Amino acid sequence: RASWLSYTLDQQSKELWETSSVVWPPRLQHQADGAGACEEILLEGQADSAAMRLEKCWFCSSTIYPGHGISFVRNDATVFKFCRSKCHKNFKMKRNPRKVKWTKAYRKLAGKELAEDATFELERKRNRPEKYDREVVSKTIKAMQRIDEIRIRRQERFYEKRMKNVKSQQLASDKLQLEKEIHLVKAPAALQSTKEKLRVTAEQRQANESMQE
Repeated sequence: RASWLSYTLDQQSKELWETSSVVWPPRLQHQADGAGACEEILLEGQADSAAMRLEKCWFCSSTIYPGHGISFVRNDATVFKFCRSKCHKNFKMKRNPRKVKWTKAYRKLAGKELAEDATFELERKRNRPEKYDREVVSKTIKAMQRIDEIRIRRQERFYEKRMKNVKSQQLASDKLQLEKEIHLVKAPAALQSTKEKLRVTAEQRQANESMQE
C-alpha cells in the first residue's frame, strides 16, 4: 500500500493537472492517469473493508454479525454456523428446524411468513465466477436497496392479510372461554340469584300461557 500511495499525486498537483491546458508528453500523461486509477482503487478497497459480512444461522436463519456466533466443522469439512448456543445444542440433539416452532423454516412452512417471492432470488449464492465490472457492481448495489424496500412492503402486506380475520376469531374464542369459565368471573351467589330470576320468569310465562288458553 505504501508503494501505491507513493505513486499517487497530491491534491494540488491533481488540480493543476485538471485545470492546465498544456499538452503533456505521453510518458507523463500515462503516469498521471495511473496515479488517479491507483487512488480510486485504494478508496474502493477502503469502502469494501468497511462493509460487514453477515452470515445466516443454519438452524433458525437469524443474522450473525461479525464477532458473534458459533462455527461447527463436521468431519467432511462442512461448516455450520449458529447464532447462539441454543441453536448449536438443538443441532447436536439432531432436531429438525422445520419442526421447531421458533425457527424461520417452521414459520414459512406454516404460512406465517412470506416464503415464495421473486425478491428472494437475489440472496441465493451462485457458485460461478463473474468478471468484475464497476458499473455492474454499482447497479447491483442500487438494485439490492430497491429490492429490500419492495420485500419489506410485501412482507407487511402479507402480515396484514394474514391478521385480517384474527380479531374476529380471537373475539369468538374469548366469548366461548367466558361462557365456560363464568364461575371465575361471577360469584356463586350471583349465579344462584340469576338462576332463581330465570326460574321465576319461566313460571310467570307458563302461568300467562295457561290463562290465555
